[in-house]
Amino acid sequence: MSSRLLKSANTVIVLDFETTGLSPDYGDRAIEIGAVKIEQGAMVDQFQGLMNPGRRISAFIEDYTGITNTMLKTAPPCGEVMAAFADFAGGAALVAHNASFDRRFLDAELKRVKRKCCGEFACSMLVARRIYQQADNHKLGTLVEYANIPNDGTFHRALADAQMTAQLWLKMVDHIRSEHRIAHVPFSLMQKLSITPKKSVKRFLRSYTSKQPANC
Repeated sequence: MSSRLLKSANTVIVLDFETTGLSPDYGDRAIEIGAVKIEQGAMVDQFQGLMNPGRRISAFIEDYTGITNTMLKTAPPCGEVMAAFADFAGGAALVAHNASFDRRFLDAELKRVKRKCCGEFACSMLVARRIYQQADNHKLGTLVEYANIPNDGTFHRALADAQMTAQLWLKMVDHIRSEHRIAHVPFSLMQKLSITPKKSVKRFLRSYTSKQPANC
């Protein structure tokens, strides 16, 4: 494997969108993207960009996100920001909390500028449902508190949420390492874990551990 491909395989981009609504299928657009790059278990870089969707956003979205029409008026267009993000992400694996939501907007916005992010996708919320089964719920704010992740209380801004999700992801990886004695937790394991029935998680991880080389 080339050094470039090896770096990509060991890199995870944790991303989050703020949007005008719930689905690009109904014409909703992204208004902000935030992302954190993780390499070898450490957060090493970040990306943030407001983007002008070409129309005014509702008062509800302004209140929910703190992003105002005034802020978006001078922001660059979506296509410019998304092209820059595609360069930032490269072919790295991608993570988001409630990934089905973010992936729809990622694909829709990149399609507009004829770009793609080719990395595999994983959902931190689905992994958390397996790792933190005793949490009251699996919203990002609840999990940040449950896992004792330091934060300043800022949510619903893209970079802040991406930073919290990245810390949650690393916390879950560390939990798997310590609780199940798995020295190396690959992205593929996290993907498989996210679709494992909750009652089968311990058995799945025991099975995975038993198949690892003794010196792993």
